[in-house]
Amino acid sequence: MEVKIKPRVQSIDILRGSIMVIMALDHVRDYFHIYAVTDNPTNLATTTPILFFTRWITHFCAPTFLFLSGISACLAGRSKTKKELSIFLIKRGLWLVFAEVTLVTLALTFDPLYNTIYLLVFWSIGMSMIILGLLVLTNPTVIIITGAIILLGHNIFDYIKIPADGTGGKLFNYFVAARASVISLGGGRNIIIAYMVVPCAAVMLLGYGAGQLYNAALFTPEKRRKILLVIGTAAIALFIILRLINQYGDPSPWLHQKSGTFTFLSFLNASKSPMSLDFLCMTLGPSILVLALTEQVQNKFTAFVTVYGKTPFFYFVIHLYLIHILCIIFFFASGHTAKDIKSPDAEFFFRPAHYGFPLWVVYLVWVFVVLVLYKPCKWFNKYRSTHSQWWLKYI
Repeated sequence: MEVKIKPRVQSIDILRGSIMVIMALDHVRDYFHIYAVTDNPTNLATTTPILFFTRWITHFCAPTFLFLSGISACLAGRSKTKKELSIFLIKRGLWLVFAEVTLVTLALTFDPLYNTIYLLVFWSIGMSMIILGLLVLTNPTVIIITGAIILLGHNIFDYIKIPADGTGGKLFNYFVAARASVISLGGGRNIIIAYMVVPCAAVMLLGYGAGQLYNAALFTPEKRRKILLVIGTAAIALFIILRLINQYGDPSPWLHQKSGTFTFLSFLNASKSPMSLDFLCMTLGPSILVLALTEQVQNKFTAFVTVYGKTPFFYFVIHLYLIHILCIIFFFASGHTAKDIKSPDAEFFFRPAHYGFPLWVVYLVWVFVVLVLYKPCKWFNKYRSTHSQWWLKYI
């Protein structure tokens, strides 16, 4: 059955595809780097500049994807009523949360009993979509103002002591400001919330607002480019100003280190969990500049990354399974046996805490994963563009 292909915004696919490729680097590092479990790559006492930036560059992925999801939601709303868009976003949000609990958690752990459930990127995107789905019943101005207030103001809670006990304190930690929350279900079962919903939702709401720039009746491509350049530059400037003041915008102020290089790393080491104002300005600013500058760019690189940008859900899920399967192959090849499958000091099966390889191996595996998934993603994009099954809207 032939299906009419809807026109796409090339710059969105380029940026989304680029961050999908970069994202795989961090996930490969989680499974293959020797210190991925026992140390933090942004720990300035033990890291190296190349290890730090291997982790730091992947910080751009989650905020950028949230922002682009907001733009995409706005574009999807052109052919829907407010009610239809609201229902679609809420249903898609619930689906992403379900996929996080089932498909993604299994891919991460390979634990068929689901002793630990992870609420990560899909959780944050899904919950943000539900919030956006409710707010689209209002108007873009309300959505933009709400997103801006949350983005600019949520770090005020760094200075307000919230009781950790009680329902209110727990909900606050689960959704707003905790670095990571563990919900014990008893019997050795846990839910780990690593992405706080409220800061993430702010990014998607502002992305929806930015989606208004793609209304051809109101904005020419040149006018849109200029506005995006101003927004991106302003975000970077705000990051630098807030970081220099070092009083508001991040729960972890930068400190002078043993050298100028490491002091610079400390300056860049903004808080990801929860996503601080500094962190979001640092990551969204450059991403918005890329969005502004790539709308008319066409070359071999953009053709390559757009394949992943057009199939983000498909790519995300299968790349996790591929990485974990490769981890198992390396696991047995390096001399481990069945008794080492579940290590008491690690959550993931086939990934003991002290297992792993040098950073150059991580980069080789990363390149392999990205290249192997190119043709499957290209095939799926073609399949989806020529078929109309309802479930394709959610993948």
